[in-house]
Amino acid sequence: MPLFEYQCNACHAEFERLVRGEMVPTCPTCGSADLTKIVSRLAPAGKIEAIRMAHRRVAHAQGAFSNYSPSEQARLLKGKSV
Repeated sequence: MPLFEYQCNACHAEFERLVRGEMVPTCPTCGSADLTKIVSRLAPAGKIEAIRMAHRRVAHAQGAFSNYSPSEQARLLKGKSV
């Protein structure tokens, strides 16, 4: 299930979609299926770890632990006041 970036040819909006099988994505802004796949921007060197940790902090704040390894989950839960 790859994540693709698209640009809508009707309204020029850019967005990402998780595409499954034969699914045809549509623009979330105008609903058009006339889309162009665009090349994703790469994260600047040295920023990937910071981006990963930022996403993990958001997941942690929302109560999701599935993206952490068991040792990381234990460490996070130990620091959490109950």
